[in-house]
Amino acid sequence: TLKVINDACENWGFFELVNHGISHDLLDAVERLTKEHYRKCMEQRFKEMVASKGLEAVQSEIDDLDWESTFFLRHLPESNLAEIPDLGEDYRKTMKEFALELEELAEQLLDLLCENLGLEKGYLRKVFCGSKGPTFGTKVSNYPPCPKPDLIKGLRAHTDAGGIILLFQDDKVSGLQLLKDGQWIDVPPMKHSIVINLGDQLEVITNGKYKSVLHRVLAQTDGTRMSIASFYNPGRDAVIYPAPELVEKEEKESQIYPKFVFEDYMKLYAGLKFQAKEPRFEAMKAVESTINMG
Repeated sequence: TLKVINDACENWGFFELVNHGISHDLLDAVERLTKEHYRKCMEQRFKEMVASKGLEAVQSEIDDLDWESTFFLRHLPESNLAEIPDLGEDYRKTMKEFALELEELAEQLLDLLCENLGLEKGYLRKVFCGSKGPTFGTKVSNYPPCPKPDLIKGLRAHTDAGGIILLFQDDKVSGLQLLKDGQWIDVPPMKHSIVINLGDQLEVITNGKYKSVLHRVLAQTDGTRMSIASFYNPGRDAVIYPAPELVEKEEKESQIYPKFVFEDYMKLYAGLKFQAKEPRFEAMKAVESTINMG
């Protein structure tokens, strides 16, 4: 299993987990309550947004908008579950339980990655900690049927900024794709699986041994796709840099990846999410060199 995970991290940036230890009953409850919540609280709002922007009649490609209905939950350092309006008590409780299970799974996976990379156990978790522990949150998305899927993406192509991403996706309606060797490849829906992908921070820490990968969501004409992506990220003040054990001696002088504070990277990412990651790394390198000089 370690070997398969290592191959996935080195060559794909994505893998799909079964037998992950999260009960199928809990996953079924999360799915049922998420879909109910969308129908009851979000669907009408989404239709109004589509009508107000005239999206059903677009004739040319839209590149500044995603065909998705979303809300965000924060779990760590402090939870905001109690503050999200419209969430039923049952849904709140279920999402809290789900987040705890995913947090444990994320930490287990980070330790497995350490083992594969030859880093001491707990290294990645320690790097992610900063002074207040990691940040962890969930983006709950629904992708309703779209009349012009050739002109509007469900979610435009991007790499994820953070650490390790755990996705519970619809097992019937597909749409997620990753870019591999210049080809867009479907990430197939599989019942009760958790899809894992790696963010930019793990690419930096592993000095490029593992890479974050471009992915996107295609809008579909039939069915609403559910996507619950949980992001286990470094703390805001965590300092991110390549693990010294993974940097070859000759690379030390010409370090490929920068050293930076996670929050600074996130500020930069906010405006450049749908652009290539390499210029982001270069920009952080420029910041680093001014810090070193100053």
